[in-house]
Amino acid sequence: QVQLVESGGGLVQAGGSLRLSCAASGIIFSVNAMAWYRQAPGKQRELVARITSIGTTNYADSVKGRFTISRDNAKNTLYLQMNSLKPEDTAVYYCRADSRGGYWGQGTQVTVSS
Repeated sequence: QVQLVESGGGLVQAGGSLRLSCAASGIIFSVNAMAWYRQAPGKQRELVARITSIGTTNYADSVKGRFTISRDNAKNTLYLQMNSLKPEDTAVYYCRADSRGGYWGQGTQVTVSS
């Protein structure tokens, strides 16, 4: 059974940092591309960052230079380091595994106050 469990969200002031984690099970983590998406109220879910099985990364223009996606294959864990947070980063952040069409975590709320 595939499970993706996000953690690390919370309330932070603008300019602050958060580190999100996604613990994966039920997949061969090391061979799957992984991604972080986010969905703000009233908006569609959007891709934030993606990392391939070999470590190639892609970022949305809105977060490039501020966010860093990484993975620890030994721990089956995906990370998103978020620095210089802005109020517009407020959203529910979701972990996604590119396996069998994609699996989603339950999401973790990130709220950035101004």
